Amino acid sequence: MNWEIVGGQALTGRDLKRRDVFVSDGRIRDEAVPGARVLDASNLLVLPGVVDIHGDGFERQMMPRPGVRFDTRMALKDTDRQLVANGITTAFHGLSISWEPGLRSGDAARHLIETLLELRPSLGCDTRLHLRWETFALDELADVFDWLKLSPPPILAFNDHTTGSVLKGTIARKIGQMAERAGLSREDYMALLDRVWGRRGEVEDAIAALAATAHENGNVLLAHDEASPEVRAHFRALGVVSSEFPLTLETAAAARAASEHVILGAPNVVRGGSHNGALNATDAIRQGLCTVLASDYHYPSPLHAAFKLVQTGVADLPAAWALVSGNPAEAAGLSDRGRIGDGLRADLILVDASDMEHPEVVATMTQGRIVYSRRMLEKSSSAHPAFDLAETNG
Repeated sequence: MNWEIVGGQALTGRDLKRRDVFVSDGRIRDEAVPGARVLDASNLLVLPGVVDIHGDGFERQMMPRPGVRFDTRMALKDTDRQLVANGITTAFHGLSISWEPGLRSGDAARHLIETLLELRPSLGCDTRLHLRWETFALDELADVFDWLKLSPPPILAFNDHTTGSVLKGTIARKIGQMAERAGLSREDYMALLDRVWGRRGEVEDAIAALAATAHENGNVLLAHDEASPEVRAHFRALGVVSSEFPLTLETAAAARAASEHVILGAPNVVRGGSHNGALNATDAIRQGLCTVLASDYHYPSPLHAAFKLVQTGVADLPAAWALVSGNPAEAAGLSDRGRIGDGLRADLILVDASDMEHPEVVATMTQGRIVYSRRMLEKSSSAHPAFDLAETNG
């Protein structure tokens, strides 16, 4: 399908101005294609779609309450509707692969991956995998090696929530919640944690081997919850060139000094701070220490965070939108999206920002296909047929 998106304020680079955007065969074009259908974007912003590099909100669709499980296909389809309705056109599902039983077990990961690969061609959002490997999940290592070969290639993130649990760090406060999620009593969970901790001598070799394989395979590597510049340097030496949710400003500064991306949560911006006492993302952005905002656990947040940054004067729209679109695309190694330019994927959203506090996604397009629409966007003309709402998935 070929389109002309007319009358909107389009964001191209750092330039936001009245400009028509043309789409042909799933790509953005500099010139119109004869016979294209017309979308009327008057009074709307035309923006590159959100690229969400880290989001695990889909877990709530599978297990909305501890021990209450729903069908995975149903959960992923419902998640897809949430994604495109919130302007997310590329999503990396943060799939935790842990030594815990239950929601984050190896068996649960295998089932979700199998279901996602089956559903992926029918989803509106370009949905990919972000393998969050708990570094003490040594029994799942063989499968993680295999999953690195999937197409499109997953992101691999190194997560160590085990050490924090054992050493009474901030994660230790969540032991009750983690036990409930795993379907274990607190006592049984602690006994399992003790057995896992007993294998800590194997962890560093496993990390190094997995990092080497991922590097050879071309998978993007992330490190989660880095606690110091020294930890950042350690993972940098393993080929990890982005820091995901660093625990200190010094760690974030070390990453930025090396021109590396720093990924923080968009809900942190929307809520005015972290829910667990971590870095304040807005402050980090002010200081130039955060380059990417991810949905983390809340899909509406990337859109709302960007506009809150504009509304509060922290950043202008081009800079704020780069945090949720262009920069995460770059961090994920996706050079074909995150910007509006000739030849790039037509992953676009139309946004009504008349209420800056509550911006509304009016329509979402992925690879030239309208996958969500909030209202009719007709531009009647004998030369240009009107947009037919029946063609959308929204």
